[in-house]
This record gives sequence, C-alpha cells and structure tokens, in this order.
Amino acid sequence: MPEHASILQLMGVTALALAAVIWVAVLVRILRRDLPAHRRHLAALARRRGGTLGALPRQRRSAPPIEHVELTPAERDAFAILVRRLSDGRS
Repeated sequence: MPEHASILQLMGVTALALAAVIWVAVLVRILRRDLPAHRRHLAALARRRGGTLGALPRQRRSAPPIEHVELTPAERDAFAILVRRLSDGRS
C-alpha cells in the first residue's frame, strides 16, 4: 500500500475499477445480444408466442371515423387572417 495514499483514496480507486469492469461486462452483453444467432433465437421465440405483445392493445382493422366541423363565415375569415399573418415573409 502506497504511503502517500489514504484508505479513502484506495477505496475510491477500487470502486472505480470495479465500476469499469461491470460497465465493460454489461456492454459486452448488450453487444452480443445484437449477434445474428441471437436475433434468430428471438425471432423463433416471437413466432412461437404468436408474434404479438400481450401488454399492447390490438390495432384496429379500420380507420377511426373522420371528424368534421363546419365553420361559420366569421370563423373562416378569422382563420384566413391567422393563416395570412403566420405565412407573412415565408414565401
């Protein structure tokens, strides 16, 4: 043990070294997860389970109904003025 280093400094270096080793181990595991063999395994599992996620609701087969609101002439004029103001200098 170096004489000029305190116990806290040595514990700090040890903790940093341990954190670096753990970080590298996790990084290697994440990178291995992206290998083609692992992708094939995950695809086979998804096919066996039906290919759907149970927590997500099923998608609709048809689109939702279209919403349409008729504007009064005053509202149409106000909207036209707003569009003109917002588009000034953008052409």
